[in-house]
Amino acid sequence: MGIPASTEKATLAPASARKRKKKHHPFAVVFILPSLILYTLFIIVPTLGSAYLSFTSWDGISEDIRYIGFANFAEIWSSPRVHNALKNTLIMTVSLVVLENIAAIAMALMVDKVRWFKNLFRSIFYFPTLLSGIVMGFVWAMILNYNFGVVNQILNQIGLGSWTVDWLGDPKYAMLSVILSTVWKGAGYYMIIYLAGLQSIPAELSEAANIDGANGWQQFRFITFPLLAGSVTVCMVLSMISALKIFDQIAVMTDGGPGFATETLTYIIYKVGFGELRQGFGTALAMVLFVIILVITVIQVKILRKREVQY
Repeated sequence: MGIPASTEKATLAPASARKRKKKHHPFAVVFILPSLILYTLFIIVPTLGSAYLSFTSWDGISEDIRYIGFANFAEIWSSPRVHNALKNTLIMTVSLVVLENIAAIAMALMVDKVRWFKNLFRSIFYFPTLLSGIVMGFVWAMILNYNFGVVNQILNQIGLGSWTVDWLGDPKYAMLSVILSTVWKGAGYYMIIYLAGLQSIPAELSEAANIDGANGWQQFRFITFPLLAGSVTVCMVLSMISALKIFDQIAVMTDGGPGFATETLTYIIYKVGFGELRQGFGTALAMVLFVIILVITVIQVKILRKREVQY
């Protein structure tokens, strides 16, 4: 028995409609082309140019761009100064990712639970994010100054003068000072993301947990934190990338010192490229940093994605 014509048309219609949807209209290129041109000019071309310069001994000024192969990368591999900068970068990155996210979650929970002046607290916590890294660095450099800084003045006033230290001039405290001031500046940004995640969690889950007798810590551990996994992924990746690229605060507060105690990869790229006129070597370092960020980001996203919960 043959298939009725009406049924055959009904069966074939969706397929043909799907085919029509898959067609790419030529005029779509008109909308894509401007962005593609800009992306090519400002991202792809400079990246390819940097990749080439990393194999040269260019000083950044002269027209003499001499190809030297993998000499820059060999020097990076054997340079104690680069190894120290990499160590400082990793210490700062781990510290900032952990501390910024803990502070951001704590502030988000407080703002989410507070009943009065919620917008005021949100604005106060977010305000440091609006400051540029340069301005923040100058502010904290004055606060932590050994002679007239607020911290040491307060310690002297309350009878703890023996606790006064050179927060930015002592290698034992310089990195800690940079890390804590950066947490103060950046945590508010991640708080907003966590706050959005908290407000998307159904209230029925907390109500059910209260009925079952769960305390605040149990609710956070077994309900709130698992459902914040998506926000955790975003915030940890963003804070990790930001920490690996930290520059402004170090440039203003410590200049990479004392000695090389706070010199990071981004700062050594600047110092070598513009201070020592070794653009080729600095560009090679930048390419190494790019690969490090790419690898760590991919691994981090893969690990964090596995624990995300859908609801």
